[in-house]
Amino acid sequence: MAGSSGFPRYRPRRLRRTEGLRRLVRETEISAADLILPLFVAPATGVRTPVSSMPGVDQTSVDELLRDAEQAHRLEIPAVLLFGIPESKDELGTEGYAQDGVVQRAVRALKRELPELIVITDVCLCEYTSHGHCGVLQGDTVDNDETLPLLARMAVSHAEAGADIVAPSDMMDGRVGAIRSALDDRGFASVAVLAYSAKYASAFYGPFREAADSTPQFGDRRGYQMDPANAREAMREAQQDLLEGADMLMVKPALPYLDIIARLRAETEYPICAYHVSGEYAMIMAAGERGWIDTDRAMREALTSIKRAGADMIISYYAREFVRR
Repeated sequence: MAGSSGFPRYRPRRLRRTEGLRRLVRETEISAADLILPLFVAPATGVRTPVSSMPGVDQTSVDELLRDAEQAHRLEIPAVLLFGIPESKDELGTEGYAQDGVVQRAVRALKRELPELIVITDVCLCEYTSHGHCGVLQGDTVDNDETLPLLARMAVSHAEAGADIVAPSDMMDGRVGAIRSALDDRGFASVAVLAYSAKYASAFYGPFREAADSTPQFGDRRGYQMDPANAREAMREAQQDLLEGADMLMVKPALPYLDIIARLRAETEYPICAYHVSGEYAMIMAAGERGWIDTDRAMREALTSIKRAGADMIISYYAREFVRR
C-alpha cells in the first residue's frame, strides 16, 4: 500500500539506518562455535615453517601445533582438523597409518593437553605417498578397492590415538562403509565420520598442496574427485555416504559450490560442513595485502555466505583472526 508520498509504506531502509537496527534483524550470524581450524603438523620439534602462498598459515611440529590449538581453544573455536607431513613417503603411504605417525602423535598430545578440544583427522593417503595420489596405484591408476583397507587402517590408528572425528577426503567409492565397519569392529563406535561427500576436482587447492606437500607427481585427481560441472552427482554421493554410515557431510570447496551446500541443506537434515579452501583464502589474503579489498570484511562476507547457504560448520584458515576481530 502506498503512502501519501506515493512510495510504499514498507521501506526496507528503515531497518538499515544504524548498526543496532541491522544487528537486530540480521538473519545469519557466525560465531566461534561454527568454525574449525585446519592445522598442518610436521616432524621434529620447534618447527614453524610459513606457507608462502597462505599468509598466516604454518607447518608446525607437535609442540608448536599445541600453541596454535590452545589459542583456538581460548577463542572458543571448538575443533581443529589435522593434516600430516610425514618424515618419509613410500608407494603405500605407510606413515599415514603408523602408530607413531606425526598425526597420531599430534592427536595424543592434543587430547592430553586440551581434552575438551574436538580433534578431527584427515584420512587420505596423498600426503604420505611418494606419488602424491590418494590411493594405491596399479600402473598409473588409483586402485579403489585396494585402497580401502589402508584408509580404514588409518582411521582406526587415528581413533586409537584419541581422534573424535575422522574425515575421509580421498573420494574412493565405498570408503565410508569400510571405515565405519573397521571403527565399529575395533570398538570405536563413538568416533564420528565426517565424509568429504562432494569434493570437487578444483583449481582452488594449489596452496594446500604446498602446505601439505601433496602435489601429484603425475597426472591429476579428476579420475576420483568430482567434475565441477555436476550437481546431481553430489546428491548421489551424499546419499551413498549416509547409507554407509557417515554422520556429517562436507562440500569442498565452498564458495564456488554454494548451490551444492544449499541443495544438500534442502534435501537432508544431517549436519553439513563446508571447507573454505586454501585458494579461496589465499585470493582474499593476496588482494587484501595489495590494498585492493578490505581483508576482514571480505573474509567475513565469504564465511557468512557459506553459512547462509546452509552450512552448519565451516573449516577456515581464517578462524582465529575471524574471532579475534
